[in-house]
Parts: sequence; C-alpha cells; structure tokens
Amino acid sequence: MIGLGHYLFLSGILFSVGVVGITISRSVLKILLSLELLLAASNLSFVAFSKFNGDYTGQLIVFFVILVAAAEVAIGLAIIVLMYRRLSTIQADDLKDLKW
Repeated sequence: MIGLGHYLFLSGILFSVGVVGITISRSVLKILLSLELLLAASNLSFVAFSKFNGDYTGQLIVFFVILVAAAEVAIGLAIIVLMYRRLSTIQADDLKDLKW
C-alpha cells in the first residue's frame, strides 16, 4: 500500500532536483524548467495531503497553482524569446549587465 510518506518522499526528491537545477544551471530555459519542478513537487504534496485528509482544499489550491504556472510559462517564454532576439543568448551569466 502506498502511504503518505511515499508521496512526500517523491515530492521531496522532485523539490531537491528543482532546487539543484535552479542553483547550478546557467540557461534561463533550464531555470524555468527547474521552477516548474518545484511547482510540481508542491502540487504533489497538496494532492497527497488532500487525499489522506479526505477534503478537497489541497486540490483546489493545486488548480490555482496550475493556473499561475501556465501564466508564468507563457510570460517566461516570451521574455526568453525577446532576450534571444536582442542579445542572441539565453545564458543567465550573460544577462548580468542588462542594459538595452
């Protein structure tokens, strides 16, 4: 039987991979993907607690998190396209002195 601990362990692994991806990656696209892993880990925790507590509050929060994540992806990708058109790079190190 899969219990709450299994879900939280998987959520912790996803969150750890996301944090490591944000801290060591140099590409803005990889940073956005790692941020999505962080959101997926928190969503998994919300759904697991919601299931094991028997209420739907966590699932409602996950719905709003998914809405915010979709908006974040759309805006983030638009910013990445704009950066690539203007600077011909999406490396985070090259964006330190961002003066357009």
